[in-house]
Amino acid sequence: MFKHPLLMRPQRTGLNAEQRNLLRQVSRSFDLSIRLLPPALQAPVAIGYLLARATDTVADTTALPLAERQDLLTLMSQAIDANQACTTRTAELSRLTQAFAAQQTDPHERALMQALPQCLPLLHTLTKADQTSVRQVLRHITHGQQLDMTRFGSGLQALQTEAELAHYTWLVAGCVGEFWTELCGRHMPGYSLLPQAEMMRIGREYGMGLQRLNILRDAGADLAAGRCYWPVETLAQAGLTPAMLEQAAQTPNTDTLHALAPLYTQWLEHTQAQLADGMRYALALKPLRLRLASALPALIGARTVALLRQAGPAALNQRVKMPRHEVRALLWRIALGLGSAAVLQKEFRKLSGEPLP
Repeated sequence: MFKHPLLMRPQRTGLNAEQRNLLRQVSRSFDLSIRLLPPALQAPVAIGYLLARATDTVADTTALPLAERQDLLTLMSQAIDANQACTTRTAELSRLTQAFAAQQTDPHERALMQALPQCLPLLHTLTKADQTSVRQVLRHITHGQQLDMTRFGSGLQALQTEAELAHYTWLVAGCVGEFWTELCGRHMPGYSLLPQAEMMRIGREYGMGLQRLNILRDAGADLAAGRCYWPVETLAQAGLTPAMLEQAAQTPNTDTLHALAPLYTQWLEHTQAQLADGMRYALALKPLRLRLASALPALIGARTVALLRQAGPAALNQRVKMPRHEVRALLWRIALGLGSAAVLQKEFRKLSGEPLP
């Protein structure tokens, strides 16, 4: 089978063939980034991502009782934090995850939960420093997931302030930008044109922007599930409430969508600015494959923001996503341009809908 030239290098994630396939199934776009990473970074990033996706599946399965999900997430967190395998804990975790997997409707999420007991030992194959980094980032992520489960109980619930939103996006994604940067500094000295402190800052903003984009893209589905990530204090400025958004997501209401439009534009602009930080991050990277891996989410994100801007608040009733054929075309254009900084900058502007010079 003919392969894209950017992905020709043999993969060394530390995962077996079944686990690599699982990684592709649960996130095709992030799998592309992992496959582009230098070998030294692939294992900690891939293992951390699989474990984070597993904990996220537990937190998001709202059809199951809250107490059951909280107990399983706590057990998973304890297993991840353990410096060595505990036979009793592993057996209990295996039993619970298999029962939990049987209740999943998505086949890929079900496979992920079934594979969790086999994924956990992979953490112990990393260096001690990388194990510490993976555990730290997962600690932040699972804390954010626990907050979500506590915050969003029965009925419609919402964040109250912009500060809560910023804290949440840092817990579940901004910390990932810091994790990525920490690994780069450890394994690839001199990897960046910018100081490490600045890379940590814009890496954090990049991750938070990607999470804000997820919130915007998934707003309709989240509202249907009783989750409103748009803060009450901000909605109130436009005379809106979470209940009004929930109703508009079910049955489009022209007045509500019109009132939402200015806030929607502000949120898109905020997200776009954070993605621009992500491109600045990527363009500061010296190794080609690392630059491409870091740039890809920002490029896909920029196109998604453009599509959301085109749809407007009516995106509450639509599924907005960059088509797969556009992603393939993007990869080919980058490859033909040899992944240069100029090509990546041009693509970011083009995908963002900005005029080219």
